[in-house]
Amino acid sequence: MAEYINTLPYKANLEVYSETLQRLAENDRNIIAVTSDSRGSGKLVPFGKKFPEQIVEVGIAEQNLVGVAAGLASCGKKVFATSPACFLTARSFEQIKNDVAYSNNAVNIVGISAGVSYGALGTTHHSLHDYAALRAINNIIVVAPADNYETQQAIELAAATDKPVYLRFGKKPMPHLKASADEIFEFGKGRIITEGDDVLIVACGETVYPALEAALVLKEENISTTLISMHTIKPLDTDLLAKAATKCKVVVTVEEHSIYGGLGEACAAYLLQNKIYKPFKILAIPDEYTVTGSQQEIFNHYGISKEGISDVVRTLVQHNLGLNN
Repeated sequence: MAEYINTLPYKANLEVYSETLQRLAENDRNIIAVTSDSRGSGKLVPFGKKFPEQIVEVGIAEQNLVGVAAGLASCGKKVFATSPACFLTARSFEQIKNDVAYSNNAVNIVGISAGVSYGALGTTHHSLHDYAALRAINNIIVVAPADNYETQQAIELAAATDKPVYLRFGKKPMPHLKASADEIFEFGKGRIITEGDDVLIVACGETVYPALEAALVLKEENISTTLISMHTIKPLDTDLLAKAATKCKVVVTVEEHSIYGGLGEACAAYLLQNKIYKPFKILAIPDEYTVTGSQQEIFNHYGISKEGISDVVRTLVQHNLGLNN
């Protein structure tokens, strides 16, 4: 594991988001945070204390949040509209579609406590629809950083990007996946975490780490894995996907999202339409009312874990390639 994970202290990606935004705001008064009674859960309390003139609080009014953010962006501000992903991408869908994307206002829409991060609060507080909904909107980039490195890079890049961006963050502390010294982070360009010829695993957000754990388990069984952190769900890195899928024998996608409309279906659609036919499995949350529990308990229940992912890969390999390791 040490080959792939830095020994730096683990932080929640949201903490890195706040720290990065504060650093950028020190030299740029155009950086503005807009929140809907969510500066606490969004880790923006330090930002607000340090830059009280660069934060706007709209209260529990997500549609207003997006409208205000779009207005500020239209005046040249670099806006980060921050709110729980479950509400931000559902209640404010029309405003994201029209005020932000259609109007080409470069708002950074930050969905916090995403996926099943709210755990036992249940389906009302889970955002398992956001990739599907926002992928269907023209003119918006959809990003789910896997770790602290990708988060810092994504925030810096979003602040410099002149088009709408959706950034999705969970709550748990995430390890640092090692990055090479010459690595350049770009939206629409996935990161290769491990390389192998048997299995391709494509994951995003907080599912990348359990996918890495599974890849290392499989390595001990002589099943080699290419693991891609596909941090940008839209636009998808189709060049990397095609190259890796062509090389490997089976493909598995992993995401903290519904099985419908997310990373898995995006990958499947591209591969099928480009005649890259490989045994394929989407590992995500099924079409049902989710079980109640913590994020980790929900992950374990649906197989989004070291054991669950390795079991799925092992079964797929054995059924399709006749391997018994």
